[in-house]
Amino acid sequence: MSIVIHHNPACGTSRNVLKTIEAAGYEPVVIDYLAEGWTRPQLLALFAAADLTPRAALRETKSPAEELGLLDDTVSDETILAAMLEHPVLVNRPIVCSPKGVRLCRPSEAVLDLLDKFPPGPFAKEDGELLINEKGERVG
Repeated sequence: MSIVIHHNPACGTSRNVLKTIEAAGYEPVVIDYLAEGWTRPQLLALFAAADLTPRAALRETKSPAEELGLLDDTVSDETILAAMLEHPVLVNRPIVCSPKGVRLCRPSEAVLDLLDKFPPGPFAKEDGELLINEKGERVG
């Protein structure tokens, strides 16, 4: 199964998702979108596949969204999309693509819905929160 993760290595949620994918035995394609940036067709395709609007995918905290005036409800999706192309950090992460779908994996356990197999248990996130119990079953 082929998996792609649009990853920010500085983000704990993104690191947890990548760790979960790798621990499950997958070798994902890792795209550091902060370094590579986005293209308009790429974002439109990801958002359509994940059933997201640019506003729904907008990273509001720890990003320049407020300074750029993007948090006002009157700002159009087109304006938000244009800002995302100029400032890649505005896109919330991680976005994961697998044969089971495309999803913004926040919280990080959302990635489990995109995997055919889970990491062997027990398996926990960086903060110690258990995702997979000792029986290999999803927690929560």
